[in-house]
Amino acid sequence: MGRLREGQYFCFCLEHVREYNNSYNYFNGMSDEAVARYLKDANVGHRPTWSMGVKRGANGFRADGQSAGNYSDPLGANRKRHHRAREAEPVSPRYSPVTMRALDALGLDEAASAETIKTRYKNLVKRNHPDANGGDRSCEEKLREIIHAYKTLRAARLV
Repeated sequence: MGRLREGQYFCFCLEHVREYNNSYNYFNGMSDEAVARYLKDANVGHRPTWSMGVKRGANGFRADGQSAGNYSDPLGANRKRHHRAREAEPVSPRYSPVTMRALDALGLDEAASAETIKTRYKNLVKRNHPDANGGDRSCEEKLREIIHAYKTLRAARLV
């Protein structure tokens, strides 16, 4: 039925629905200021906004760990903690034997990035494709192995 009567409906036939929709004005009866305010609020989805300049982190805390609002933290549970930086050994990813064989088929080790894998795959396919070898089918088995290895790495989500 319109603004201020949400949840109430007219029962029209299709012809009268079209006629009603053509004549309907949502802003009918609103002042120019009210229309302007509505359109301004529409920019932010009619949700409240806050002034800029206050950095709020999770749970309403500023970046320095202090409360940004009325919340008190008497036990200091949300303060930044100062721990000694432990020298951690870089953890290398462990892959299944199938994934390792696929990497080996492309001539890569387990530290290869997704971009490196893609680049190596493209180069090997170009080099071993029969069209690049003048129709010679001697590299066909190697090409199949390369394609299978790449599919295996994609299934393992390394690419």
